[in-house]
Amino acid sequence: MQSRLFKTGALLIATLALASCKFGSSSSSSSSNDPPTADQPPNILFVIMDDVGIDQMESFGYGGIKPPAVPSIDAIADGGIRFRNTWAMPECSPSRATFMTGLYPMRTDVLQAIGPDDLANSHVSPYAMTIPKVLATAGYENGMFGKYHLGGPENSPAGFAAPAALGWEYFYGWGGLPASIDTTAGGVGEEGQYSCGFVPGPGAPGGVHAGACYIPQPGGGTSCTEMAGEVHGDPAGLRCLTEGGVLVPGQACETDPPTYVNFDRENAHYVSRLLVNWEGDVEDVSLIDPRSRGYRATIEVDSAIDWINTRSDDTPWMATLSFSSAHTPLQHPPADLVPSGAASILTPDCTSEAPINQRNITDAMIESLDTELGRLLVETGIATRGDDGSLNYDPDSSNTVVVVVGDNGSFAPTVKGGFDLTRAKGSAYQTGVWVPLVISGPMVEQPNRNVEHMINAVDLFQFFADVAGVDLEQVVPRGTDAEEMLSYLTNPGRDSVREVNFTHGALNILPNDGVNGPCVFRGNFCSHTPMSAQVCADNGGVWWGQGADVGANGVLKEVDHCWQVNQAIYEDAPAAYDQHKITMGATDYMAMRNDDYKLVRNEALDYDPAMDGSQLVKTEEFYRIDQAVPEADLDREGDDLLQQPGGLTAVEQEHFDELEYQLDLLLSSHKACPGDGNRDGVVDQEDIDNYMQLSSEWGQSSMYDFNHDGLTDAQDLAIIQANLGACPQ
Repeated sequence: MQSRLFKTGALLIATLALASCKFGSSSSSSSSNDPPTADQPPNILFVIMDDVGIDQMESFGYGGIKPPAVPSIDAIADGGIRFRNTWAMPECSPSRATFMTGLYPMRTDVLQAIGPDDLANSHVSPYAMTIPKVLATAGYENGMFGKYHLGGPENSPAGFAAPAALGWEYFYGWGGLPASIDTTAGGVGEEGQYSCGFVPGPGAPGGVHAGACYIPQPGGGTSCTEMAGEVHGDPAGLRCLTEGGVLVPGQACETDPPTYVNFDRENAHYVSRLLVNWEGDVEDVSLIDPRSRGYRATIEVDSAIDWINTRSDDTPWMATLSFSSAHTPLQHPPADLVPSGAASILTPDCTSEAPINQRNITDAMIESLDTELGRLLVETGIATRGDDGSLNYDPDSSNTVVVVVGDNGSFAPTVKGGFDLTRAKGSAYQTGVWVPLVISGPMVEQPNRNVEHMINAVDLFQFFADVAGVDLEQVVPRGTDAEEMLSYLTNPGRDSVREVNFTHGALNILPNDGVNGPCVFRGNFCSHTPMSAQVCADNGGVWWGQGADVGANGVLKEVDHCWQVNQAIYEDAPAAYDQHKITMGATDYMAMRNDDYKLVRNEALDYDPAMDGSQLVKTEEFYRIDQAVPEADLDREGDDLLQQPGGLTAVEQEHFDELEYQLDLLLSSHKACPGDGNRDGVVDQEDIDNYMQLSSEWGQSSMYDFNHDGLTDAQDLAIIQANLGACPQ
C-alpha cells in the first residue's frame, strides 16, 4: 500500500477554529543553535518515557540490583531538580491527556489506554485548550515526535489529522502503541518462529551467520547488502532490521527479493506506520516507505533534531519528544545504543516465558532511549560532549527548559526489586503511578537537588504555561486541576504547594456500553485494559474475548466480561470454584494521598454464584507510605491499615477521614453536562452549530455523540435541545 498525502478537510479546519486558539506558523528558516535573546521566553524540550516508573531510576535512589544506565538523564538531573514524589495516572493515555490539558481523567473521559474501538468521547477533545494551543498564544511553535496516543485516527472526525486538531503545527510519529512483533521476520519464517522479530545469530535455534538484507528504497524497488557476523554484538538479522530491511537467511543477494519476503508487516519497535502532520497537510506513510522502517527511538529523535534545528532563533519553541520505549512488545534495541553492554546478555526470546530476558530487554530499551536523548541534546546545541564522551549540560547556555517524566509505573514483569510487581502499571498503587520527574532550565536555583513535595502529572500543564509567561486564568477561564510548581525551581526553600495528590483509572467509552474483552494474566487476574487479543498476548496474557482459542491455555469459552470468566470457571467445576476463581481487575480505581497516608478505592464486577450474574464489588484500603531510600513503604497487600487488629489509631482515623472527605469533594466537583459537546460550560447555539456540521460532514463518533452509540445523529441533537442553558456548577 502506498503512502497517502492529503489536505486536512473543511471539518478539521472548522474544528481547529472552534478550539479558539491562535496558532503560530511553522518556520522553515535555518537555526544556528545560538541562544535566544535574553528577553525571549525559554524553549521547552518535553521528554516522555513510556512505562518507566521510578523503580527503574538509580538517581532517585532505586533501580534494583541492576539499574539501567542513563547518563543523559542523570546529567539533566545534575543540572536541575529531581522531583521524587510525582504521581502520574495508572496508564499512558490518561497521563498524556493530563500533561496536555491540565485536567484529571474524569473530566476528559480518557480513563485508560486508548484503543481503536474507543469512541471520540474518550479521546482528548479537539475543543480542549491543550498545551500547544496555550503556548501558541505566547508565540511558541509546537512540534511533537513519537507516540501520540491521545485519540484517533479511528472514531475521530479529524482522522489522521488528530495531532493538528490538538494544536501541534508539526507531528512526526505514530498514532498509538507499537504493533506486535512480526514473528516471521518479514515473511522469511513461519508464524512464531522468530519471537523477537529478527533472524538471530548462529547460536540460537534457526539462527544464521549471514544472509541477504533487502531494504525498500524511496520511490520503489529494493537494495540488497550481504551481511555476515556480528557488529557491536548484533547479529546480521538485527542489523538488517535496524536498517529497515528483511534478512533472507543463508542466501546471497539477487536482483529481486524472494517472493515470500513481506515488507508490509508491522514489527513492534522497528516497522510502524508513520504519520506526519504539517502546515495543514497529513501523510499516512506506508510500511514499505523507508521512513516507517528503523528503530523507533532513533526515528523519534532524528525527527525532533531536524525540527528543532530549523526553528528561527527569534521564535520560542516547545518540542514534545514522546518515546515509545520501554512499552511492550519488548524488543532488542540496536546494541550500539546500549554502551553499558547491557545488550550483550540478551537472548532471542521475547516471549513472556523468558521473564529475566524481558527485564534485561527493558533495561536495554531504557538505556537506548537515554543514548538517543543525549544525541539530541548535543546535535541541537543544548549540550556538548567532553573529550571522554561524557555529556556537558549547562542549562543557561541554550535558554532551554528540559523536562523528563515517566507516563506511568513500570510494566509488571519489569518492576525492579523493592517495588511490587503485583500492583504495577494499570493500578492506583504506588508501583503503578509513582514516576520519575526531572526538570532543568536557566531559572533553577541550587541545581542537583531533590524535591520531596507532591507533584501531579496535571501540574506540568501549569508549569509549561508559567515558563511561557501565559496567564492561564485568561486563556483557560474554566480552570484546570493543575497546581503551580515553577517556584520549586526558583526557591529551594519552597513549602509544599499540594496538600493532597490524586490518581484515577477506569474504562474508556465504547459503543453501547461495551468494554474491551477479558485478558487473564498469570492464570489468576483478569483485566479489561488490553484493547485486543494481540495486545493481550503482547503483554503476556491469555485472551478470553471474542475469537479466543477455546480449549487452549485454560480458556473455557468466549466471553465479553471478566466476571464471566469466573462464571465459566464456576460452571465447569462448582465444587472447586473457591480454589479456581480468579481476581477481577478494578474497572474504576483511584487513590488520594497526603504526605504520610494513602486511600485507595477500587470497583470491579465479579461473578455471584447465588445470583448467577454480576455484582459490583467496592473496596477501600488505607496505607502509610513514604519515599524512603533504598526501600520505600508501599501500599502492599497485607499492609492495609483498615485490616490491622484493633482498627485505626486516633491519628490514622483523622487522616483517613480527611482523605475520604477530600476524595469525595474532588469527585463531586465533576458534574455531567449532556449537550455540552465543546465543554465550555454552557449548552447553546454553538453546540447546535457544531452538531450540525459534524452530523452532516461526518455522522460517526464525535464529542457530540452523547448517547454513545457511535453516531452523531438526531438523537444527539435532541439531547442538546433538552439541556440548553448553563451546565450544573
